[in-house]
Formats: sequence, structure tokens, C-alpha cells
Amino acid sequence: MNILGIIPARYASTRFPGKPLALIAGKPVLQHTVEQCRQARALSEVIVATDDERIARVASGWCQVEMTRPDHVSGTDRVAEVAARRTCNAVVNIQGDEPLVDPAVIDAVAQALTEADMSTAATPIRDAAMLANPAVVKVVVGLDGHALYFSRSLIPYPREGGEPRFPPQAPRHLRHLGIYGYRREALLRVVGWPVSPLEAAEKLEQLRALENGLPIRVVLVEDEGIGVDTPDDVARVEALLERRGAGSLPATNATSV
Repeated sequence: MNILGIIPARYASTRFPGKPLALIAGKPVLQHTVEQCRQARALSEVIVATDDERIARVASGWCQVEMTRPDHVSGTDRVAEVAARRTCNAVVNIQGDEPLVDPAVIDAVAQALTEADMSTAATPIRDAAMLANPAVVKVVVGLDGHALYFSRSLIPYPREGGEPRFPPQAPRHLRHLGIYGYRREALLRVVGWPVSPLEAAEKLEQLRALENGLPIRVVLVEDEGIGVDTPDDVARVEALLERRGAGSLPATNATSV
């Protein structure tokens, strides 16, 4: 299967303008992400999709770049524009602010597309503070390995009270990771649908797929999922890279839920 890895990147950011080009250990955030993606075995090509000439100029030195329209409301729309004009079977949408994204997670999401039109990843929540944090998106997965629902609220809710039980005990609380795989035609269908009611309520675009009946296969991984959201995160990621040694990443145990 010909699978493209597409990284949407925009310069404007409310909390961190110019984030893709911010330096971490001497390299732009976006370059770290690209280098991690290139270690994924499932991707035939890695492409940066952007509407900003500054990003395109820098990224073209170490990656293929596709210019996109400036009016996209989401990274998914930007990825779809590139996919629509490329020959491929599927794409994996990787966030450009994930300089520590594990190649094994990318491969797991891509592998799930052999039996699904859309896929994503989740990791067990072991920090109780995350459960009430609306910035941490949770997902509930059915016995067939497909997502039942995504929410910023605590799901499933422990009705009997007490501390929620974590894996391997039940119920399982999972944090959704912002990586998506799509078969090409499924992606083009998704971006053609209007914003759905649940998507508008939760501000989670993956709910559009569920509301329109598109199953989302979920792979369970062990992953820290550390992204760069603010300037303070730069020092945090640099420190982690230093501890891991030249940015090397541990192997991920990625399995289907």
C-alpha cells in the first residue's frame, strides 16, 4: 500500500506564533518531526503541507513541500488538499508540533488501514490529573477495536465512585493521540461533510467521522505523546532529548485494542 505521511504546518498560532520553525536542540520543531516520520517503515513519502512561504522555504531544504490554500480551517483539510492531487492509497496525518513522535506509532496507525478506512492511536491514562483535564481528549473503544466516542470529559465514568481503575484493570481510560490514518477516498469524504453537531460541541473533528457512520480503528500504544504547544515546552522537550541521548526514542509496544 502506498501511504503518504503528510504533516500540516501553519505559521500562525495564538499561543506560539512561528512554532514550526522554533529551534529545539538547534533544529526546527518541524524538522525533528520530519526526521521521526522518515524512520517509519510504512510511509512511502513524507510531505509538509503549508500555506506559509517561510515554512516552505526552510522545510524544502530537508523535505518535500506542498503549498496549500490559506483558507483551510483545519490541518485535516490541508492534508486532504494534498492527498486529492497525489497518487496514493492512504495517508497518515502527523501533527507538525510532535518532535518526539514515535515511528512505531505511525507504523501501527498505518498498519490498521489494511482493515479500516480510518485509524488513530490511544494510550492508557495513568496520571489521575489527566482525567479531569479537558485538554486531554479521552476515547472509549468497543470490543471490535473501533472508537465508540471521543470526549474532553471523563469517559467512561466510574459510577460507583472511588479512584478510577487503570489498565490492565477495567474500566480502561485512554488518552487519544492526535494522529490519523485515512484511506484516500475516506479522507476526501470526511472533509466534504459539514461540521457535525457533536464535533461543534466538543471541538473534536474526529467526531464528524463517527456521526456520519465512518468507523475509526484504534491502536493501543505506550507513548508519552509530548508535543510543543507553548514556548515553555521547548526547554522541556530539549531536556527530554538530552536524557534520551541525541533524540533517540525507545521502541513502542503498539497493538490493536
